[in-house]
Amino acid sequence: MTHGFQLNQRLVPVVVLERAEDAIPLAEALISAGLQQIEITLRSPVALDGIRQVRERFPEMLVGAGTILDPAVIRQLVDLGVSFGVSPGMDERVLDAAEAAGLPMAPGVMTPSEIDRARSRGLKLLKFFPAETAGGSAMVKALAGPYGHTGVRFIPTGGIDAAKAREYFAMPEVAAVGGSWFVNKKLIADGAFGEIERLTCEALEVAAEYAK
Repeated sequence: MTHGFQLNQRLVPVVVLERAEDAIPLAEALISAGLQQIEITLRSPVALDGIRQVRERFPEMLVGAGTILDPAVIRQLVDLGVSFGVSPGMDERVLDAAEAAGLPMAPGVMTPSEIDRARSRGLKLLKFFPAETAGGSAMVKALAGPYGHTGVRFIPTGGIDAAKAREYFAMPEVAAVGGSWFVNKKLIADGAFGEIERLTCEALEVAAEYAK
């Protein structure tokens, strides 16, 4: 199993699953669009089942777990074959458990002090959250000023839509953009997997424009 984030496409779909049976068709739509990565957030009681289903059906897909708030779930995630974890903040207990289990983590930060705490642990891939509320791409640029040369890179997430995503893709300090505009709960609930595939293709095309 491959551990870690897949960053060459610079896109992380942030998914809230409300029905376990949606996991497979959603993953199929992403794969059909050319995206081999998914972050399933632990915000619903079916999240772990969804992770299990995708891992079993599509072993080639990198499956991450988001909204990790409880260190006790780390071992279960590793046993399920999760490749990476994401937390909304810098919970030292979660980071300790992930480090002990060998699970790569991108903790959430929004201030210089939180970036300092992450760097003190050797963490340089950081979720910038909540991105739009916390100042958007201008804030990422400001933070990159004192930290860019240290190797810190950001995955902005929170309130980003297709238009805003362009601002982040254009920034070299952004490793990837995390978002749900192309995998939102309504599209999933409506079974609009063809539309999810189309929107994912569009997002990947935009990301590729700025990779040139």
